[in-house]
Amino acid sequence: MQGFFERVYETIRRIPRGKVSTYGDIARLCGNPRMSRQVGWALHNNPAPVVNPCHRVVFADGSICTGFAFGGRDVQKAMLEEEGVEVSSDYKVDLKKYRWEI
Repeated sequence: MQGFFERVYETIRRIPRGKVSTYGDIARLCGNPRMSRQVGWALHNNPAPVVNPCHRVVFADGSICTGFAFGGRDVQKAMLEEEGVEVSSDYKVDLKKYRWEI
């Protein structure tokens, strides 16, 4: 699993500021489209959150994680907004506008 985690971290480092990607997108880019939950586990165990911008990964419906590992969803929301990503009052990102197109 360590090799997969490293691929996840490498992939999320490519997400530009002001963009987001989904757990499923990251799993597909890592060559394992059915491993979106493992992407979540990798991000939960992120050894370098400043280097690996896990706050840029959201659910398939654009919602942000209620248990954001590094401070909760309000912290993730603030981090995204600081990068110019609008997050609605119900903690969702408009994927049509902010999704990273690979």
